[in-house]
Amino acid sequence: MTANTPRATRPFYWSVRREVWENRSVYIALLCAGGLGLLAFGFSLRLLAETMRGEHEPIDLVMPYAHISMLLVFTVFVVGIFYSLEALHSERRERSILFWKSLPVSDTTTVLAKASIPLVLMPAVALVIGVAAEWLMFVLSLVVALGGGVGVAALWREIPLVQLQMVLLYELVVVALWHAPIYGWLLLVSGWARRATFLWAFLPPLAVGIFEFITFRTHHVFRLLGDRLFGFAPQAFSPWTPSGPPVDPHMILLPELTPGRFLASPGLWVGLVIAAVLIALAIRMRRYRDPV
Repeated sequence: MTANTPRATRPFYWSVRREVWENRSVYIALLCAGGLGLLAFGFSLRLLAETMRGEHEPIDLVMPYAHISMLLVFTVFVVGIFYSLEALHSERRERSILFWKSLPVSDTTTVLAKASIPLVLMPAVALVIGVAAEWLMFVLSLVVALGGGVGVAALWREIPLVQLQMVLLYELVVVALWHAPIYGWLLLVSGWARRATFLWAFLPPLAVGIFEFITFRTHHVFRLLGDRLFGFAPQAFSPWTPSGPPVDPHMILLPELTPGRFLASPGLWVGLVIAAVLIALAIRMRRYRDPV
């Protein structure tokens, strides 16, 4: 590239940067969740050395790491819901969409950048925070354990840190893929509704489910909604350990992961197709929908 050659503008990259700049909650909430997990862990440190010297189960030491992972995954989902509901609606409400449309950035690029926040960026940030927090937890545990006469090898054997972090990565990917149609639906509502996006997003599915139950005494809609929220678990994780006992959700390790079964699940691929259709509709909605 010569000195006179113009650099690529990278509209997608800068669109993502714009979203992060305008919505700092996508990482501040995750930092708060990690900080809260560390604070809770700090209160339990005084019992660590006594726990290791006495009779204990492996889950007793691993549970704090599982809790911070669960907290981060839950935070990604909750913040992703509110972000998606505001992603297209806020720029229409503030009429800033008129300015952004004047720039040489397509509606497709803009909407895909917004969709990437809950699907890619927030899980990536959660993974970085989770890995950093768990290593800090392990170092603190090591200091306390050494002070209590417990060896490094014993602590490393009791806390399979690398496995726990690989499981966190797997959980974040699984949940993001499984919830993709939820985010697609919320983006579509955000681009369509003139006001009360939360009500428009959640009342219609609930109304259809209630109508079905009253009319036919069945609950297929509610079952479908529940499966889209939590159905990834039986597909992505084995309920049994390799040795036979049931898996404790606070201690899921690599042998309990079933990526093959998850990738072969029809629910995953049907959901991804629906998500693609909903995002395509959200792109079209942004192209033709007027400001509020």
